[in-house]
This record gives sequence, C-alpha cells and structure tokens, in this order.
Amino acid sequence: MPQDDFYTKMRAGLSALLRQWRSLGQADADQLALILAETARVAKLGTPDATPSGATLEQWSQDQQGEMPLWAPRTAVFLLNQMPARPTPQSDEEACAWAYCWLRNRSFDSLDAAQAALPAHLAAPLADALEAAWRDQQGLRLV
Repeated sequence: MPQDDFYTKMRAGLSALLRQWRSLGQADADQLALILAETARVAKLGTPDATPSGATLEQWSQDQQGEMPLWAPRTAVFLLNQMPARPTPQSDEEACAWAYCWLRNRSFDSLDAAQAALPAHLAAPLADALEAAWRDQQGLRLV
C-alpha cells in the first residue's frame, strides 16, 4: 500500500468504523452516541464539546469525507477492541482507519510494539494497514 494513498484511504474508512460499531452496539442511536462521547471523555481519547445526538452519529457514519471529530472513530476502535464478538475491519479503508486510530490511541516506540499490542484476531487483518499507518505517522514527525 503506497504511503501517499494511506491518508485518503484512512479518511474514507473513518465512517466505516462508526458504522461497524453502531451495528454491533446493542442500544438505540442516542444511547450509542452517549456511550461514545462518555467513553471518549473517561478514556481520554478526546474531549467532545457536547454529547452528539443519535442523528449526528448516523450522519458521521455516512460521512465519506471523514469530517467527524477524530475522537469518535478513535473511541469506536477502543470499544470495538473490547467486544467479545472480536470484530475486524470489513474493507481496506476501514483497516487503514482502524490502524490509524490504534496508533493515535496509544504511544508505541516501534512498529513491532504496536503490532505486538494488537489483539490476536487483528494481527493479520491490520498487518499491512498498521505498517502504512506507522510510516505515515513517522513521516509527520519533525527531526
């Protein structure tokens, strides 16, 4: 996966992350939005100004431009990783978004450390995307 294509794929996959989390969540849209916002605050994955409505969560889930606040997909990855259903990305774009959020949610010293910390069921589905996300992240650092 070329590095220059990673960002485009990642942005396109952010809404897919939210769709997957919404489809697996066992609550109505307003409750899922509340869970997402409160988890972001408690887990320190972002600081939502206000709790979004279910309609807003639905809008973000359909947003192909990835214009939702980054705390939402970061928190979705955090929650998806804890689900007993062991969900995995359903597309290349979603895998890129998942890998990007994985790296943003925690601090890793190396790609190997980031890969080793993945839940076992995500190691293979995120292998290429995580490598591309790591290259993208490292390319943005100033020396």
